[in-house]
Amino acid sequence: MGVGGATGLAAQGVVVSGRVLYGPAGRPLARTRVVLHQVSMGGDGRPIDSTSTDAQGRYTLTIRRPDSTAMYVVSSWHAGIAYFSEPVVPSRSTSVPLRALYVYDTSSAGPAVRVARRLMTVAKLKRDGSRDVLELLELENPGPATRVAADTLRPTWAGAIPAAAIQFQVGQGDLSARAVTLRGDSVAVFGPIPPGERKQLSYAYVLPATARRVDLPIDQPTAEVDLLLEDTAAVVRAARLDSLGVERIEGRRFARYRTPALGAGAQLAIAFSDRPLAPEALVPFVVGLAALALAVGFVVALRRKPR
Repeated sequence: MGVGGATGLAAQGVVVSGRVLYGPAGRPLARTRVVLHQVSMGGDGRPIDSTSTDAQGRYTLTIRRPDSTAMYVVSSWHAGIAYFSEPVVPSRSTSVPLRALYVYDTSSAGPAVRVARRLMTVAKLKRDGSRDVLELLELENPGPATRVAADTLRPTWAGAIPAAAIQFQVGQGDLSARAVTLRGDSVAVFGPIPPGERKQLSYAYVLPATARRVDLPIDQPTAEVDLLLEDTAAVVRAARLDSLGVERIEGRRFARYRTPALGAGAQLAIAFSDRPLAPEALVPFVVGLAALALAVGFVVALRRKPR
């Protein structure tokens, strides 16, 4: 944005408007509080304006001093859960209409949260023989209320990862890392999952050097599984599997695979082709080089003329 555009926005401000709707039917929610937040590049946020919705659930908020390096979101609380709008980035426009913000009642019961998609990316062999794995899941709540954990023992959703996985870490996504933990071989989510749009969950782990093959546990119905394997010669076994060729991503080559919907208990295994270079495998090369060095030295010695 040019200096003139920034100056104009700072002088006029930016008006942000939208509606708050309640439940799957989308009934207008009147007299509910909405807050406009400014979020800096470092992730720090602060409220800069607030209001209450009218009888039709409408609200109008103002960014009085727009910051082109920040983004803005609108939030509303309902039944103890905070709901957020899509981010607003200041532009030349002085008026920004937002999509309706839906809020819901909460429930710890109802239809199970579903796995709409599971993407597994396995990097190539590292120097120590281990492999980095990144998984991205899209979770979908088919119920009419926001799913919440019943207690500290019963999570909102849980799913299995390979038993050999170590160094588990939660990545960036729609669900707070503080509400996700690893219990045994299962990832447990204790944060709320509202109906409607899919929520992304990402986590990373490491497969040790001893894992020459990995079985991806399918412990619940999964609508789609996608694989990206940097070991392009790895062999994938599944009842139904589509090979999508090799794709270059950020300068690296990955073999792509996709399965259709899988039922709980379906088999999906990856056998890797690349192998770490063990120290004992170097012995023949070291012996060969030593023999070659001796032979060269012997030939040089024979060619020397006596003084």
